[in-house]
Amino acid sequence: MQTLLFNDPGPFIVPMGILGEITYLIEKRLGHHVLEAFIEDLAAGSFQLDCGEPDLSRISQLIKRYADLPLGYADAAVIACAERSGKKVLTLDFKHFSVVEREGKIEVLPQR
Repeated sequence: MQTLLFNDPGPFIVPMGILGEITYLIEKRLGHHVLEAFIEDLAAGSFQLDCGEPDLSRISQLIKRYADLPLGYADAAVIACAERSGKKVLTLDFKHFSVVEREGKIEVLPQR
C-alpha cells in the first residue's frame, strides 16, 4: 500500500464528516505523534477536505440500500464522495467497501 501512495499524485480527498473518526483512530492506534503529523499534512494541503453537502441525499440512499451490512454514516460518506469525485477508496475495511465495489460504484485499493 505504501508504494501505491508514493506513486499516486493525489489529491487525496477526506470527507469532512469523517475527520473526527479518522483522527480518533490515528491517535488511538498509532499515537499522538502520528496524529500531529496528520494534522500538519492537513494544514499543508496534502489532503483535500471535502465538506460533502452535495452527498447527503446519496449518503441516505446508501445507508438504506446497505442496511443489512450495516453501512454507517462514515462509510457511506466515503462512498458518496468517491462516486461524485470519480476517485478510488483507499481502505483496509474490505467488508463494507468491497460489497459496493462489486456493484461497480467505486474502486477499492489496495486490491486484494
